[in-house]
Amino acid sequence: MRVLVAEDDERIRSLLERALRESGYSVDAHEDGESALFAAETETVDLLILDIMLPGAINGVEVCRRVRETNPSVPILLLTALSTPRHRVAGLDSGADDYLTKPFHLPELLARVRALLRRSPLAVTPVLSVAGIELDPATHTVARDGNAIDLTAREFAVLELLMRNPGRIVSATEFIDHAWDANYDGYSNVVASTIRHLRGSSLCPGNPRSSRRCAAAATG
Repeated sequence: MRVLVAEDDERIRSLLERALRESGYSVDAHEDGESALFAAETETVDLLILDIMLPGAINGVEVCRRVRETNPSVPILLLTALSTPRHRVAGLDSGADDYLTKPFHLPELLARVRALLRRSPLAVTPVLSVAGIELDPATHTVARDGNAIDLTAREFAVLELLMRNPGRIVSATEFIDHAWDANYDGYSNVVASTIRHLRGSSLCPGNPRSSRRCAAAATG
């Protein structure tokens, strides 16, 4: 899932980018309201985290209001130092689903992100099962024949996209859009490298027949 972050404080923005990526999300980070609004209106975004006091002509509340006019379903979390009841009311009335004040605890923010995504009508969270592999998008866990398997966030995202599209060829562009950030400017061989690692991992143990079935699941 792709999270858009609008935060002008570089330290906080970097913290959010790193924590969200380590949790398995793709992240588009912006430091002003204009670029955040443009991205939200032109790209597929699953959740927005917006600071209110953004530089420029468009603050976070205005970004929230404009996004909500065209996208009533996308979850929006306001993350701000403005903590008075008046500011909370204004933020929630602008269309935000949640409001968290700074300073904040990172585990709480990540828990709120998970809660918002679970409630989103766009969320699709049934456990996926192919060739003995089970993947749970809600808990970010993978198991084969009941045995838990550790994957990186990128590997998890690649495997999830493959398992959502059994029997269909998935392009490198689709992989990059799903598992990497919008500004990623690398080459498609990173996708092939990730898939090769999946095929060589404990996802595909055992006899040749089971390995072939598993490899098919891990390559689309």
